[in-house]
Amino acid sequence: MTDSSYDAHQIRSVTNFQDLVSTPFSGEMNAICWTRNLTGDFSEIVEKVALSGNITVIEPAELRELQLSEQGQLAREILLHDWEALKTHGASPSLNVISCYDRDDAYPFFSTDVYSFHVDRSPVPTDTFLCTYHGESSEILPNAQGIKKVLIPEIRDELKKLYHGAEEDFESFLSEHFFDLHYQAKPGARPINLGPGNLWKLAVDYPGSQALPCVHRAPEETSGQSRLLLIC
Repeated sequence: MTDSSYDAHQIRSVTNFQDLVSTPFSGEMNAICWTRNLTGDFSEIVEKVALSGNITVIEPAELRELQLSEQGQLAREILLHDWEALKTHGASPSLNVISCYDRDDAYPFFSTDVYSFHVDRSPVPTDTFLCTYHGESSEILPNAQGIKKVLIPEIRDELKKLYHGAEEDFESFLSEHFFDLHYQAKPGARPINLGPGNLWKLAVDYPGSQALPCVHRAPEETSGQSRLLLIC
């Protein structure tokens, strides 16, 4: 983590994978970090992968076939180990090289792309895992430092202009179009950079969850530099 001012009530630090997956979320604690200083050249993997579009998914078989230097091989071993560990845990990891995400510019007053602070939602209990190995890292926002955009009066008024149904169904409209997942940072908010190499578990919004969902966003990419991200 690059911001040491994070709220200790929100983030728990662990030292191994088993503690990462077995430690439950509760109340304000909705982010768990396995802090790591990784070895290996992850940039070499980004350079060797055949890119296809803005987001390229790397399958383990393709990763194993890359011709890499000794440092590149060390990086590959870490990627495969993380992928297998999450797969064994029951997750569905995806290793991606990202040059950029698609932007949502349908509504000038409201962006619903991943560059906006948002929470993940699921109909069943689950967690979000992610690790940035190369490039800019994601950020999380302490829940107390953000506000749902649909609760901001001027934004809510604009959303009502888009809606033409019954008043009692307006909240369902917001949910169906994912507007209610997005947050705006309050003045003076201090987002927390997740840092390279750290493997994170973030709380998701699902029925019966015992913790607040973790507010997070993708970073603005550095021009010309792709991200190497494992997420599930």
